[in-house]
Amino acid sequence: MNSAIELSGVSWRAGKSFELKDISLNVPVGSIYGFLGPNGSGKTTTIRTFMGMLKPDRGEISVLGHTVPKDMKRILARIGYVPERPHVYPALTVAEQVKVHASFFENWDPGWSAELMARLSVDPSRKISRMSKGETGKLLLLLALSQRPDLLVLDEPTDGLDPVVRRDVLSAVLDYVSERSATVFISSHLVHELERICDWVGVMDQGRLVAELPMQRFKNGIKRLRIADAPEATDAAPFTLLSRRRDNGAGSLETWIVRDWEPPMRHYFDGVGATVRDVIDLDLEEGFVELLRSSRPQHTNGS
Repeated sequence: MNSAIELSGVSWRAGKSFELKDISLNVPVGSIYGFLGPNGSGKTTTIRTFMGMLKPDRGEISVLGHTVPKDMKRILARIGYVPERPHVYPALTVAEQVKVHASFFENWDPGWSAELMARLSVDPSRKISRMSKGETGKLLLLLALSQRPDLLVLDEPTDGLDPVVRRDVLSAVLDYVSERSATVFISSHLVHELERICDWVGVMDQGRLVAELPMQRFKNGIKRLRIADAPEATDAAPFTLLSRRRDNGAGSLETWIVRDWEPPMRHYFDGVGATVRDVIDLDLEEGFVELLRSSRPQHTNGS
């Protein structure tokens, strides 16, 4: 098994308001896969399809080598899941919630659960209704990790948390991955937060997967180029041109945003009579924004 999660041609429509459009993604076993996209882009809906909560209109899904939805019982026994909205009982204390959750999982590790409770500073006697958002976030992660999962699915796990709690949550995830070689699928709209922990990234926008690639390629392969005497046609270019614009008052200079750039590609411009004046690195958030901008339909103002 090379893929922890694999979706092939998955589509799903919610009336006329939203749809997933032909989603095909692959999460390698043992990877930390960052699932990026603006709010409302379809990240949570995609998660619900491979967690068996939504039935796609078409397409195929496998998780941990099993078919969704046919083998969901075996799949869910091996997944730790932190949903976008808490799934705990406000009337219970932390210790009572842990006991309830543990009863559903054969692989529950009580010793590990107690260790996590201490590490994350979660008070077992505290009533859930009196917990802050940060305390609840740490409890949800504790519940997911105490199952000793092979796959950890985190849907916006640090949204709204303060920086200290975010650091604690992400540190616990990294420690677990290091110890167990588990796979992590983490959804977020916070680009910089995922930059330092993920080795793969998928980018969603408007119900479509617009990019999927190793994080290093994402970070290093999107560039801003300044080109003199740029060619009109770019069909033979060895990179993907995301956007181009003529620099006002700069003669023949244009600014291009390109994807999948590598230094030897400068030779392409020599062959078409153009000159690369500058190759400028973009930070991860700039690259993310450019990917989204290039994937969206361009509307022309007719006035």
